[in-house]
Amino acid sequence: MRKSWWKYLAVFLVLYSIVAGFIGKVPLLPILHESIRNLYFHVPMWFSMIVLYFISVIYSIRYLSSGKEEDDLLAVECVNAGIVFGFLGIFTGMIWANFTWGNPWPNDPKLNSVAISTLMYMAYLVLRNSLDEEQKRARISAVYNVFSFPVMIVLLFILPRMTDSLHPGNGGNPGFGAYDLDSEMRYVFYPACLGWILCGLWIATLRYRIRKLQNAQLAKIYEKNIQ
Repeated sequence: MRKSWWKYLAVFLVLYSIVAGFIGKVPLLPILHESIRNLYFHVPMWFSMIVLYFISVIYSIRYLSSGKEEDDLLAVECVNAGIVFGFLGIFTGMIWANFTWGNPWPNDPKLNSVAISTLMYMAYLVLRNSLDEEQKRARISAVYNVFSFPVMIVLLFILPRMTDSLHPGNGGNPGFGAYDLDSEMRYVFYPACLGWILCGLWIATLRYRIRKLQNAQLAKIYEKNIQ
């Protein structure tokens, strides 16, 4: 119970944000209208993805210095969970864009950068699966992962600000907090971000435990075959 308190907190915050996100009061704004409720779902997906990728980088660095299998497994499972949240962010963003911009995927630098960064992390998984030797696979993918994260930050947060973009906070557009994220929305938005981040960590730890059990079983089978 003491070790699982954050899991109960994650469930509570996600359920609270879903219920309050659909029935809570939101500001009446032109163009956005009720679609602003997607802020409670779309943005937390990206925050969760970025946090998971960042944790993955930390464990990749730890693996390069320690060589422990556990660090490599945690790194790859954080990436796996991060990709799931990345696709959820893309899906919720396409719904929002279709309502507000009339096109689920307009020619916007932010969206194009999102597509590139997602493909970049999917290439990370392809790279791992293309290498058979465990230590070589872990070492090369760890180096790739360490360099991928700063590239993703540049793609998502720096390049869109240097050009015209439809997204708030990019290309000269004001961010949500500047004009419409009132105090009532913050009571839902911040818990939603924390709740989904904790859920992402929960998913990553579950996948890590499953992968560790699978590796232990494979090791036992290998020892029996040798004997």
